[in-house]
Amino acid sequence: MLSASQKKRFRAIAHTLKPIVTIAGNGVSTAVAQELDRALIDHELIKVKLASGDRDERQEMLTAVLGATSAELVQSIGSVAVIYRPASKPNPSLSNVLRANLL
Repeated sequence: MLSASQKKRFRAIAHTLKPIVTIAGNGVSTAVAQELDRALIDHELIKVKLASGDRDERQEMLTAVLGATSAELVQSIGSVAVIYRPASKPNPSLSNVLRANLL
């Protein structure tokens, strides 16, 4: 579980990030889940765009994303969610969290 201060820090880091994965009408397919997993391994902290006009449908997509990736929700505003999953061996040149520490 992320603490409030960690979430605040991650929101600040994610502010400048662009969504890496867009999830549309087909939901979280196997290919989308694999891409999310790869992105979380590389970057740890990512933005995901949930392309749906219906709030309930976006919430269902977000629940599916979190379930498929074992990631934690940092923030969800409208159709964009920020999720975090720590990497076992973070790459300093790719990890959004580690790169933010260097600045």
